[in-house]
Amino acid sequence: MQADTVMSERYDSIASLVATGEEAIARVGVVVHPSRDIDRPLGALREWTRRHGVDLVQVPVPSQHREVAEPGNTGECDLLVAIGGDGTGLAAIRAAAAADRPVLGVACGSLGVLTTVPPDGVTHALDRFSQRDWLPRPLPALEVARGDGAGLFALNDIAIVRAGVGQVRATARVDGILFARLAGDGCIVSTPIGSSAYALAAGGPLIAATTDAYLFTPLPTHGGFCPPLVVGADSELQLDTMTGHGGARLEVDGQIADTEVGPLTISFRRAVATVVSFADQEPSLAGLRRRRIIIDSPRILAEDQPVEPRA
Repeated sequence: MQADTVMSERYDSIASLVATGEEAIARVGVVVHPSRDIDRPLGALREWTRRHGVDLVQVPVPSQHREVAEPGNTGECDLLVAIGGDGTGLAAIRAAAAADRPVLGVACGSLGVLTTVPPDGVTHALDRFSQRDWLPRPLPALEVARGDGAGLFALNDIAIVRAGVGQVRATARVDGILFARLAGDGCIVSTPIGSSAYALAAGGPLIAATTDAYLFTPLPTHGGFCPPLVVGADSELQLDTMTGHGGARLEVDGQIADTEVGPLTISFRRAVATVVSFADQEPSLAGLRRRRIIIDSPRILAEDQPVEPRA
């Protein structure tokens, strides 16, 4: 568990800065959605940094072609601000994790769970961050060891998806013990945060955000029975796959990582990244209800709004 120890030390160092008030904001990095309307929050960010004498730079992330500021190094920033949706937030968090920097997510028409600040709340959120009125929220990740390729990590999920005609055949083992052999469209492995995304759409359960566990969810299978499985944080999940002639692809946090899957060993890692949260912000479960990802039964809703009898 050496990797967990290192990640915990990184998180503790950020938390201690908040507690002792030792951090100073000299430079803010920004990551933006490639096409969404971001003028209002970006304008507020520019104005706040100008007024406080803080440098504003744009940090490099994959597939980022929209230029809104001078390029800068993530490691030289005190804070990263992601303006967009969960995809933008994930890109910023992945970049920030390598440099032990916190990320503030600004929602622009997003249904996600990683963007906590509304477009008109940027100035207030930055004021609170600069006054140390914020809480570091640690995010876990999935570490992926590959038999014939470079290791990967995912903050949301890892998916093995068939790329064409033919099925994906997968064997799943937990700590070496056979769980299931399945043939179908593939499978998803998710963090607690990721359990409300692709995995939920595929029929998997929600895992509360603070739970030390991760989730294996099969995509539609050709017969048999393989329920989603919640895997303990200290267990390893081994996946061996074979594909039909149509092939398969490996997706990490929604992006194609490889068109060759191979054997995977997946582990849970605590406190890999840090996002900025506030004590009075909306709880994640309440957000899922507000965005109608969780919807009450029609009978309950009907009882809430009884129909007036006709005259």
